Amino acid sequence: MDLGLDPEQTAVRRLARDFVDREVTPHVIRWDRAESVDRDVVGKLGDLGFLGLTIPEEYGGSGGDHLAYCLVTEELGRGDSSVRGIVSVSLGLVAKSVAGWGSEEQKREWLPRLCSGEALGCFGLTEPGTGSDAANLTTRAKRDGGDWVIDGAKMFITNGTWADVVLLFARTGEPGHRGISAFLVPTDSPGLERRPVHGKLGLRGQSTAELRLDGVRVPDSAMLGPEGKGFSVAMSALAKGRMSVAAGCVGIGQACLEAAVGYAGQREQFGGPIAGHQLVQELLAGIAVDVDAARLLTWRVADLIDRGLPFTTESSVAKLHASEAAVRCANNALQVFGGYGYIDEYPVGKLLRDARVMTLYEGTSQIQKLVIGRALTGVSAF
Repeated sequence: MDLGLDPEQTAVRRLARDFVDREVTPHVIRWDRAESVDRDVVGKLGDLGFLGLTIPEEYGGSGGDHLAYCLVTEELGRGDSSVRGIVSVSLGLVAKSVAGWGSEEQKREWLPRLCSGEALGCFGLTEPGTGSDAANLTTRAKRDGGDWVIDGAKMFITNGTWADVVLLFARTGEPGHRGISAFLVPTDSPGLERRPVHGKLGLRGQSTAELRLDGVRVPDSAMLGPEGKGFSVAMSALAKGRMSVAAGCVGIGQACLEAAVGYAGQREQFGGPIAGHQLVQELLAGIAVDVDAARLLTWRVADLIDRGLPFTTESSVAKLHASEAAVRCANNALQVFGGYGYIDEYPVGKLLRDARVMTLYEGTSQIQKLVIGRALTGVSAF
């Protein structure tokens, strides 16, 4: 479904699909079982320009619009959501935040490395005791002369053990969101410890970590944006990040559709292929409708961003629908596969496991409903 994609966007989508089919799909089962994607995939993503999409070329980016970014993210999600997460976080949450909020010095220091894949970023917001209630985080940064000294902990940090820089959020002032600031913290800073998180239900190939900060010292120049504006930095990143998650969910749904249609045409029961059974077609139709609706909602967000229009509510709508739809798609695809869907030699079990977390991170489905409800009523239920 191209719906008027221009030649450049079509070429980017084809490039991403070819990359996934060549460099990702053949390794997915092995990566999932080993709980680790091959690290060399990062350089390949950088070489293709996927880690620099929408970032200006003067800072080492590859330019392009947000629809092209969605097309790439969708294809990566179709292949392996663990690989998609590398791009969504390092580019979508970190590099775009540096581009939008950073000083000229910060842009020159970090963006070329992040866009090339020489460096990776991670997003240090969630804490062991603070998930949806991000305004009440407890990691603290105290001024000490011309430096800041940071103590605290972060949890479930994507790219955490691979990253070279953390976009870290810490309390520098009063309680609540007005007392939070953002910092760019190199991961080789003394006092910063990274512990891998294993045994995840899904996204098993993705680097996920707990971060511990004990007296981590950074200069005042490491602050991203003005002091006390860290919550705004985080929310602006997540508003676009939800579009990226939605696009990845479209990819999951598309993978479910392709797998289920292919299997239904080959699997025979009751004297013929199960694709000829009415209830199997009902399952396939449900997947197809969910994928199309999620894709269009996601592309709407990209269009709004590229035209400079408000998009926060629409991003929550897309993320809510696409993440819940991805779970439905994977459930329906598994039903088509029957017992074979329950073993990892076939793709749909992994797709279901990967889809489930999409309703949780970058704002749970319940948080998205509150964002949408606030936009509809003008009343905050937070």
